[in-house]
Amino acid sequence: MGLTLRHKRGHLTRSVLEGVAFGLKDSFALIQGAGLGAIRTGAGFGRGAKSALWRQVLADVLGADLVMVNTTEGAAYGAAILAGVGCGAWPDVEAACSNLIKIVERVSPEEKRVVLYGLMHDQYKELYPA
Repeated sequence: MGLTLRHKRGHLTRSVLEGVAFGLKDSFALIQGAGLGAIRTGAGFGRGAKSALWRQVLADVLGADLVMVNTTEGAAYGAAILAGVGCGAWPDVEAACSNLIKIVERVSPEEKRVVLYGLMHDQYKELYPA
């Protein structure tokens, strides 16, 4: 929608980032609707999380802080932590995480962009079924 010949690679790249972030926002809404409650902080993992732009888009779209931790692994690291707890290396998951996981960066949402992305997300939800 709104794509013209004036748009370049950067515009298209950003639209992909924003579309993925909107999809994550929808997933979070489903989780919240199932009774989880408000999501105030998210964690970034993997190669994509190395992008400052991607981290800021996520924080702004989700309206939540995004933290980067001292590992680039997500699910595999979590599985290893659970295995360590199961083997008795730590008494519980909370103790293991407090020993192993450290926040190295926090990206906070910018309020003006949160509002703008809220409007864009409404438009996204209308257009998505098409």
